[in-house]
Amino acid sequence: MSMFALVGAITPGPVNMLATSYGARFGFWRALPHVLGASLGYALLLLVLGAGADQVIARIGWLQSGIQWAGALFLLYLALRIILAPVGGPVAEGDCNGQPGIWQGALCQWLNPKAWLFGLSGIGLFVSSAGALPSGLYVFSTVSFLVCCFSVGCWAAMGQVISRHLHNALRQRCFNVLMGSVLVLTVALAGIKASL
Repeated sequence: MSMFALVGAITPGPVNMLATSYGARFGFWRALPHVLGASLGYALLLLVLGAGADQVIARIGWLQSGIQWAGALFLLYLALRIILAPVGGPVAEGDCNGQPGIWQGALCQWLNPKAWLFGLSGIGLFVSSAGALPSGLYVFSTVSFLVCCFSVGCWAAMGQVISRHLHNALRQRCFNVLMGSVLVLTVALAGIKASL
């Protein structure tokens, strides 16, 4: 269960790209609200899906499409914010403009196609199977929360390490454009995959 959660949480995806960007811009400690929000959001998503919401969504076709479109638009909005983020020096201690918050991290997970795919797969493997653990949904959600904190935290820490190489405005702008573009590419690839 832990290995499954680790594969889902540490592989590149929208939430991790945002954590890297926030770690580079604000530093590891100020990126922690995003890490915590994403982890709590994912654990809550698992609880909701495991309680039967996955079956409701499967029956209402437009709801699944609506969630996908809302997620794509939100992630594109965040990509634009990353690309257009101010550059020119380290972020001042009191400057919180664009600083990630817990709610934004949670919303990113709820609108993240990767989170839904891994969540549904994990519930099928560890909760819905005949040999599921007692209270398997709670165990799976808790394990996933802890692993998600570690994994997304690693991406935020990597962002802080990368920030040491972003000494001037040009490098910062290039990094912002790269991270925003990767996020746009992630949304595009998810859209292509969903249409197949």
